[in-house]
Amino acid sequence: MSEDLEPVYSTGIGSWPGTDIAEALRITFAESPELPYLSELPDRGSFAQLVGRGTAFLAGLAVDLQPAGWRLTDGSGRDHRLAKATVRSDLDALEEAAQGYAGPLKFAFAGPWTLAAMMERPRGDRVLADSGARRDLSQSLTEGITQTISEMRRRLPDIRPLVQLDEPALPSVFQGAVPTASGFSRHRALQENELGEAYAQLASALGGDETGAALVVHCCAPGVPVTLLHNAGVRGLALDLDQLTSNDWDRVGAAMEEGMWLGAGALPTGSTLTPDEVSARVLTPVRALGLEPSVSAHLLVTPACGLAGTNPSDAVRALRTVRTAAEIVTDQLAQ
Repeated sequence: MSEDLEPVYSTGIGSWPGTDIAEALRITFAESPELPYLSELPDRGSFAQLVGRGTAFLAGLAVDLQPAGWRLTDGSGRDHRLAKATVRSDLDALEEAAQGYAGPLKFAFAGPWTLAAMMERPRGDRVLADSGARRDLSQSLTEGITQTISEMRRRLPDIRPLVQLDEPALPSVFQGAVPTASGFSRHRALQENELGEAYAQLASALGGDETGAALVVHCCAPGVPVTLLHNAGVRGLALDLDQLTSNDWDRVGAAMEEGMWLGAGALPTGSTLTPDEVSARVLTPVRALGLEPSVSAHLLVTPACGLAGTNPSDAVRALRTVRTAAEIVTDQLAQ
């Protein structure tokens, strides 16, 4: 390989089938050794799914699970307490699994705009509808994530944390397409500066000496505001390649030229593509951008989305497929 090129690595998105965190972490470190991650196990219940788990990282805010969904309240309900306890147990399991490991380690969290779009205010309707509630939620999440990463740096001093925000609702928030509680109208699109500020504040907080973590945003929906995220200080984007248009690729290419990394979600959920086919799905559009080889190598190869909806054997096969595909991409870019 050319000395100018870094190897292309692979990793998983985060979610995993089953309920055994120790087993999930064992597989993660075995099958994604260059970039392992804290597994998420939504099969355990609503408290371990995207929003429920996300509430565990809100500093200073109380939440309850009600018939209409997760809602900010005056006091934490049973499910919120369970979400916090489960995260605490998972972090303990991660510390045990990562003993002796030195290198990058990925932590995933529900992003601020997905939480705002999917959680309710105390008096009803989405957090998205209230500027003060949006600000409080974003600040609380920034504080909670920063505290978590600082703690894990102390517990595992040889890791280099990577923070991934899962933002499936971001395009809908950006486009003003999130339904109101009644379902008869849509929440208005927010100003780009407000959307970007939430990421900029977190990116800044994560850049301190106690955390030293880079920020990545993952979204497998169409319409991701690539330029907005890049300008806000996001260091990488993990995207489903099937959702990208030619205009999206132009924006991705421009951001990669300025140092952004692309997590190429090249293996669709449930797919039986071979590593050669997955690598081709990465190389073809990246080469079409006409980037310098050193820039084209700013890649990770991943499944398109999380693997919680698959069975364990298929999930393991997916990680092995993207790992082999990453090796092929590395070899091809070096030629």
